[in-house]
Amino acid sequence: MAIRFMVSLVVLATASADQSSHVRVSHGGSSVSYGGHHTRHHTPSYHPQPSYHPQPSYHPQPKHEHEPEVPACAENATKPWCLEDAEYPTYEIQHAAEYHSKKVLSLYADVADLNTELSVERPNTLEEETYLCPSETAYVRPLRAQNTVGKWRVIVNNVDVHYKTLTQTTRIEECLTSGDACPKVPDCYESKCLQKSVYHRFLVYDPYDQYFPFAIESFKLPASCACLLGAYTIDH
Repeated sequence: MAIRFMVSLVVLATASADQSSHVRVSHGGSSVSYGGHHTRHHTPSYHPQPSYHPQPSYHPQPKHEHEPEVPACAENATKPWCLEDAEYPTYEIQHAAEYHSKKVLSLYADVADLNTELSVERPNTLEEETYLCPSETAYVRPLRAQNTVGKWRVIVNNVDVHYKTLTQTTRIEECLTSGDACPKVPDCYESKCLQKSVYHRFLVYDPYDQYFPFAIESFKLPASCACLLGAYTIDH
């Protein structure tokens, strides 16, 4: 009886020791045990915040449009320029020129010195002297014209920018009998009235260029009417 009682005490003491003295700590793992109760702590998974990528600033692309090949003012005309234009964009030119006033006035100053309004004039009538080939002279301010590559352009004319009026005047002289024989030249000479031209530079406006709608382009305009003499011939 005494031996059975001692064995029971030993078994009870061993069981108590197993329940109270079991301590396991694992530093390399994810489980920790205290007092015989096994507890598992899950390490939270790391979810990084998405990096911030700012949206690029918006830069509008230029429109792929162009002026009509032939403007309305030139549909029934025979000359490569328009002195009158019912569709001339005066307001649009003025608004754009005021917004880009510094650059526009700089470009205008480059062509203003070439203004031919004060050029030496020739007689407008035949009362003072006679020219070999008849011609007509005028000082004009074109609103549209065809440039040297065949494109019609809007020419800046009569537009107010910061209390300054932008005008571009040029002198033209057109032969009245181009290709005909020169008057008052003997028949023994081969002769022909010839239209001569010069190149003018004008400040133009491009309504479809939304970044800087102004530029300087070249235009070929009639400048004088000459008499071209050929070889001397003797007819028998």
